[in-house]
Amino acid sequence: MRTSRKKSGEREYTRMHVSACNGATQLCIFEQWVEPWVGAPTHWHPVEEVLTVIAGKAEMWIDEERVVLIPGQSLVVPAHRKHGFRNVGTETLHIHAVLASPIFEAIFEGSAEPVRRWLPAP
Repeated sequence: MRTSRKKSGEREYTRMHVSACNGATQLCIFEQWVEPWVGAPTHWHPVEEVLTVIAGKAEMWIDEERVVLIPGQSLVVPAHRKHGFRNVGTETLHIHAVLASPIFEAIFEGSAEPVRRWLPAP
């Protein structure tokens, strides 16, 4: 398990459970904890993603459609669809995410270059 450690002043952190860097070949599974009014800006992945709210309240969007999810609810995001989320509650939002790829790859709105995380060891 790999954690992006939360530094003083940061408002979100991520814990990776399964990815190419620990031997996965088909999936990337991670969790995020996000402070109120913080989230993931609009982006897209080349593969499907499932986002599940574990605790808190999230506003999530796919393209222009927005929904609010509470614990136990999930959103399936098709590949190549612009999406994002933010914490609209008063407590920390806890999200569980599954990507249909062992490498996290995302292109954020306004950027032409993909962000890649949790690559296999060389």
